[in-house]
Amino acid sequence: MLRASFRVHPILYFDSFDMQNNHFRNLMVAPATWRKSLVRVIAGSLAGLLASAAFAAPAPAEIPSLKGKRIGITVAGTDHYWDLKAYQGQIDEVKRLGGTPIALDGGRKDPQQIAQIQTLIAQKPDAIIEQLGTASVLEPWLQKIRAAGIPLFTVDTASPSSINVTTSDNFYIGEQLALKLVNDLHGEGNILVFNGFYGVPVVAMRYDELRAVLKWYPKIKIIQPELRDVMPNTVQDAYAQISQLLNKYPKGTVHAIWAAWDIPQIGATQAVDAAHRTDVKTYAVDGSPDVVALVKNPNSSAAAVVAQQPYLIGKTAVDNVARYLAGDRSLPPATYVPAILVTKENAGDAQKTLGQADGK
Repeated sequence: MLRASFRVHPILYFDSFDMQNNHFRNLMVAPATWRKSLVRVIAGSLAGLLASAAFAAPAPAEIPSLKGKRIGITVAGTDHYWDLKAYQGQIDEVKRLGGTPIALDGGRKDPQQIAQIQTLIAQKPDAIIEQLGTASVLEPWLQKIRAAGIPLFTVDTASPSSINVTTSDNFYIGEQLALKLVNDLHGEGNILVFNGFYGVPVVAMRYDELRAVLKWYPKIKIIQPELRDVMPNTVQDAYAQISQLLNKYPKGTVHAIWAAWDIPQIGATQAVDAAHRTDVKTYAVDGSPDVVALVKNPNSSAAAVVAQQPYLIGKTAVDNVARYLAGDRSLPPATYVPAILVTKENAGDAQKTLGQADGK
């Protein structure tokens, strides 16, 4: 086994990277505004390391057993590829470690998820994992979980009540995507932005990073008003909104469409391609197989998507619970699972890396 510790900068530090098992045991990253210059400097030297190591799970022997433990899992919804895969990752890993999952799907209804959280609190499981949702609505109930003496972990939900959140580095994701857009536009143009779910912390992080990057590129303008993506019928609604706006704005007046997640990107891409608007490109986050396949298609207007690893995120959250219940109190407040910027140039390789080689 080859182990290495990197202390390349006080802002970014990899501690105990296990190269045989391809696992970051502890990753601490400061806000993207401080990381930008550092990431560019070390990108070349770490590219090979990250490419070979970032997309594998830790060895099973490293994770304590959950035998005899009941783990509550509450998720905002499972209708989106990312949400479903993260949910499945949690359930599968609890079972693999010998525990019993108590898994509840909120069906995209805040009152339903809150009722389910109340049910979980009453059942007094050994720990609860909460996944996504509107932070302002959830926080009082997350506090109640902790007040009941139940350890709380979260997936993609930044909360002061959570012992640990497992997520992607959404600051860096937002920055990566914004810089790709800026470079494709050569620093000049007009863009349409979907911003309907700013109350979801990871969405807010990505949007704020877009704004932070565009501050330095004043020739790129966000067309107002911003668009509101919706649930359900996200694809159909995005298609309708973009089709209408493409009729309103002639060729050469809109150059890109940005979304914080990739289901609106599907509808936007379909609308752009149907209108034969080769001057417009689409950008988003998550990396659902359908979207990665669109980015790979040379005839599609989908220019880039930052692909996450939702199944591994869910699995890692459970592994952190297992460590905590075994007595480990050294967990950081956030565990970041690597993501990859997928473009026309690397989409084929990305599909293989993500286990999507068949585009499914």
